[in-house]
Amino acid sequence: MLRTLWKWVGPRRRFPPTREGWYFLIGTLLIGLGAINAGLNLLFLVWGMMLFLILASGVLSELCLRKLEVRRAPPVSVHAETTYLMAVALTNQKKRLPSFSVEVEDLVDGKPIDKRCYFLKLPAGRTQETAYRHVAARRGRLRLSGFRLSTRFPFGLIHKSKDVVAPAELLVYPALCPVPADLLRGFASHHGRGHHKWRSRRGEFFGLREFRQGDDPRDIHWRTSARRGAPFVRETEDDEGQEVCLVIDNGAGIADDGIDDGTPNPNATADPDADAAFEHMVSLGASLACELLNRGYRVGLAARGEEITPEGGQAQATRLLRFLALVEPCAPDVPLRDSGRTGATIRLLPGAAPQIGFGGSAAAPRRIA
Repeated sequence: MLRTLWKWVGPRRRFPPTREGWYFLIGTLLIGLGAINAGLNLLFLVWGMMLFLILASGVLSELCLRKLEVRRAPPVSVHAETTYLMAVALTNQKKRLPSFSVEVEDLVDGKPIDKRCYFLKLPAGRTQETAYRHVAARRGRLRLSGFRLSTRFPFGLIHKSKDVVAPAELLVYPALCPVPADLLRGFASHHGRGHHKWRSRRGEFFGLREFRQGDDPRDIHWRTSARRGAPFVRETEDDEGQEVCLVIDNGAGIADDGIDDGTPNPNATADPDADAAFEHMVSLGASLACELLNRGYRVGLAARGEEITPEGGQAQATRLLRFLALVEPCAPDVPLRDSGRTGATIRLLPGAAPQIGFGGSAAAPRRIA
């Protein structure tokens, strides 16, 4: 009996009165005092009706919030300072009763996000889906603790709500900023310099040769193989000028990275200017990586204690953005893992102009406007 009662009462609900609800409660109290003082049956009848409305409001709102299942569908990618859409699906698991006027809010550390989803009517056994827009202020991990379901049904007297535990984690990529035009012009002007050709699966057609053990069958030139009676493979030439390495010097100018992961950064400083300079460096690196990958370059990354081999494609963009979303300032004595590639190099430092180098020769720094 007690277990059944606790199942109905729990979990803990919040039911603060709305502004109209406070007016109604004050009116109920005054009518009750008048009925007791005057002893009029009509006042007692009105008082009883008003008390019944309060009781019915609590019961019906509780029925609306019972047996609701909520889940979210996170977006593919989230960038700081950019609006993203979070899909939310609500399922009414009751067999007969619908739910009315249900609001769903995502929670971060137990506090609701400023946006919410609204479901006017959810029939029994049905699922409805909607989405809300939100902007992540900082890069890093955004930890969602759960949902808050609330309703003002049926009379708008109380705002009853309950919290549902549904933890999730979003990885917020750095904010994207406009890429300086002089950097792109620098690559265009040096595109014809230092081109060294070698055989590769990328680039322009180089020639045909007989198939050898270990060759990729996807490179077989079937028309020539059929004409000569032996398998021949295509060879292409690659261009090292299409390879770019971003050097992120995260040990120059220690600043707080702003990532709330629950552990303090011993190398952080409280200087807001240093923090802004570090974040701008990370955003510029992410923007350069995305722009160069879209232009067909193979982009790698080198930082203190970390190195990512230059590759192309969307998978490489994801690897680079994941690293930049979580990169932290480190001690200057940590070695910079730059393998000294012969392609183009862009060196980024907090608060300084990027330095461009081709074939191992660094160009003069260019001031970012």
